[in-house]
Amino acid sequence: MKSFALLWSVIALLALLLGLSLTPAWRQGTPQFTQKDIDAAVLKTLSTAALPSRAARAYAAIAPSVVRVTGLGKDVLPIGERSPDGRDDRESSVGTGVVITDKGVILTNLHVVQGADTIKVRFADGLESTATITGVQPENDLAVLQAKTIPDDMIAATMRSTGDLAPGDEVVAVGYPFGIGPSASSGVISGLKRTFRSPEGKQAMTNLIQFDAAANPGNSGGPLVTMEGEVVGIVTAIYNPNQQRSFVGIGFAVPIENAASAAGLPPF
Repeated sequence: MKSFALLWSVIALLALLLGLSLTPAWRQGTPQFTQKDIDAAVLKTLSTAALPSRAARAYAAIAPSVVRVTGLGKDVLPIGERSPDGRDDRESSVGTGVVITDKGVILTNLHVVQGADTIKVRFADGLESTATITGVQPENDLAVLQAKTIPDDMIAATMRSTGDLAPGDEVVAVGYPFGIGPSASSGVISGLKRTFRSPEGKQAMTNLIQFDAAANPGNSGGPLVTMEGEVVGIVTAIYNPNQQRSFVGIGFAVPIENAASAAGLPPF
């Protein structure tokens, strides 16, 4: 956030100098600032201030709305929290979600939470809550969650139509790859209206956004955003011809129009 502070410092400096230049001297000998002096001061500050990159601004805009999603299942002698029945809870899956309303409605991938006995989410401010599945869209591998407890200052993501997306547009993927995060990766839209079949061959998904921002297991369910931090897709799959669980440059996201319909939200 230092870069944002520097940017505001520039604005404050400009305002101060402009104010001084317009204020009559209250005593003899008070120096007057000319427009040339103001321009020189602003240029000097801008030349020494490291302004945030477009990707950094996109991340800052979406980060408050990104959550870590954990599916818990009971198993024998795992390491983790002790459940009420005396057995332990085990992380059976870790993924990402994005808050789409300030009431705590969260979009994620169905495969992240399917079969979990308990679902937990952790918000950007560290608050943890259980969540329940309130809707699913299996054909797009989507699930809608409702968090039981939400932060007081919950910030929902801004969603944007994919209608004008084009190959080459810059995007950022934010999530918890391998549980590490929140992590950001940047890239471009590689293609639109793609079809992807899962390695098991059980399901073919269509009308997907192809992108090359790095995504790995754990990114599933996370937002794909524009440089303005607006959500255009939900990361759902990666392609690897060797069927390894690592990224080779081809990721897929469900367009936000499909994802929003899963939550019962109106189309753009």
